[in-house]
Amino acid sequence: MAQTKKKRQTKHRGNAAGQVEARGRTGRRLNEDERGAKGGNAKLDARARRLQRLDTPPTWRGALQRAAVATLFFFLLLVVFFRDQPLTGKIFIAVFMLAVYVPMGYYTDLFIYRRRQAKKLQARAPVKRDDAA
Repeated sequence: MAQTKKKRQTKHRGNAAGQVEARGRTGRRLNEDERGAKGGNAKLDARARRLQRLDTPPTWRGALQRAAVATLFFFLLLVVFFRDQPLTGKIFIAVFMLAVYVPMGYYTDLFIYRRRQAKKLQARAPVKRDDAA
């Protein structure tokens, strides 16, 4: 038997510029307890995670992972742009680049980490004044 009651459809209404804007939240508002359980302040949580990530010292494993991704990208570019060259040469260059990228990435991260930690210590230290003037 056919359905007698037609389901309500929501319309996408565009603005004067022709842009369709998404509707806002249509459900009930969350109270404080529910909002806190779901992470109500996502910006602060994301900022705290970012600061925590920046405050962790660099690792060789992280440097190796980043170098592997960069080397894979570099190898694919070699394959695309140097089709007439032998594959063994491309592999050798990629392995050499990996050997260069790993220490370069680690020591760059270490330099940035140490500089950030020094700035944090300098900001935390009390300002000394010369009142002998």
